[in-house]
Order: sequence, then C-alpha cells, then structure tokens
Amino acid sequence: MKRINEYKKLFSVENEIDLKQLKTTYRNLVKEWHPDKFQTGDEKAIEAELMSRKIIDGYHFLVSIAPETKAANLHEYNETINSPILDWQHKGLVLEMTFLDGNTYEFFGVNKALYIKLCQSDKLTRFAKRNIFNSYTYRKIKKSEVAV
Repeated sequence: MKRINEYKKLFSVENEIDLKQLKTTYRNLVKEWHPDKFQTGDEKAIEAELMSRKIIDGYHFLVSIAPETKAANLHEYNETINSPILDWQHKGLVLEMTFLDGNTYEFFGVNKALYIKLCQSDKLTRFAKRNIFNSYTYRKIKKSEVAV
C-alpha cells in the first residue's frame, strides 16, 4: 500500500486512476525530469536520472492497477484465479501468487494473519477466492509461459 500511495502522490492522483490524466501527467513529469536536460556530472543530472526511473516505474505500476486495465483483463483474471495455486509468498503487505496456468499476480494489503490462514488452509484456491481475490488490489506481474 505504501508503494501505491507513493506513486499516486507523485502523479497527483486523488481517488480513481484515470488513464488519460495519468498519461498527461506522466509526459509532463518526464519532460521536467528528463536527464538530457542537465549537463553530465551536474548534481541535478544524477537526481534527474533517479527521478526519471521512478516516474517510469510509477507510471507502469499505476497503469497496471487502473480500473480500465483491470476491466480489460477481467476475463483472463477470472480464468487464472480458477486454476490451482502453484506457489505463493508474502513480503510486507504484498502477497505474490503463481498459478498453474503460469500467471503471477500481486495482491496488496494482505496482512500476515490472513497469509498464515492461507498457508494453513487445506483448500488454497477456495480460501483465496473467498478472502483475497476480490477483496484486495491486485496486478499481474508475470505472463503465462505455459504453452496451451
């Protein structure tokens, strides 16, 4: 959640993410912080390099969790969450799940207590459907590498 809030603050996003507005803000930030605007060796050039990387990463991250992106990929997401869970790991408040079809998703805001319950569940997919899949912000981080 900290990462989401940090990127929303960087792009001045209040509530819902609007892709058109996000793209405009992204372009303006890139123009402002492009490393080529500064001379090599300048202290601002180093700061601009770091800031431009942060802007690019933030843009791709926010696009991946935007409602429009989720709506466009909803069918694929529903197919994936109905396949068995192969692997899962928890870091901070982020739960990363890999499914049998090869897709990997991140779920944000999943606390340790819920993660422990997931691990102790005898039916992982059923537990996750009821408690995680439709309750937490998610994004796809790896595409399927399995040939169907």
